Amino acid sequence: MRNTYFFCGKMGAGKSTKAVEAAQTMGAVLISEDEWLSKLYPHEICSLSTYIEYSARLKPIIKSHVQDLLNRGVSVVLDFPGNTKRQRSWFKEILLDNRFAHQLIYLKVDDKLCLKHIAQRQKLHPERAAFDNPETFEAVTRYFEAPTLSEGFNIVTIKQEAN
Repeated sequence: MRNTYFFCGKMGAGKSTKAVEAAQTMGAVLISEDEWLSKLYPHEICSLSTYIEYSARLKPIIKSHVQDLLNRGVSVVLDFPGNTKRQRSWFKEILLDNRFAHQLIYLKVDDKLCLKHIAQRQKLHPERAAFDNPETFEAVTRYFEAPTLSEGFNIVTIKQEAN
């Protein structure tokens, strides 16, 4: 049965890691915003405002691609952030047009662990250090909105805390 999986969690919560795991486990197609943006716009995303601009350019193309895959019976894992109601409204556009089955996986991770993950990511991907840092974490976390059942999603919550 085709299904759509997408994620909500603060920066550094592990959304991309979980997306890869889910795609492998479910035999689904993984579509990663970071991968598409880095290939389409290399070296152009250097701030939160440029990320927002280029992400907005990408979403209409991805929406129709995902709907096409789902209509063909292919499950899809979307590694795109759903960290605000506005971001999740894009997921709703994809799903409601055809009432596709879905799961919103909410990674409820405390800030200390998110920052630890960001520090590890800086070591693994030094090219992302200009954007993936504590300052950006603080800036984007101000806008974070946890999902609620009233939004109409099938929410699965995974909690993690730093030791």
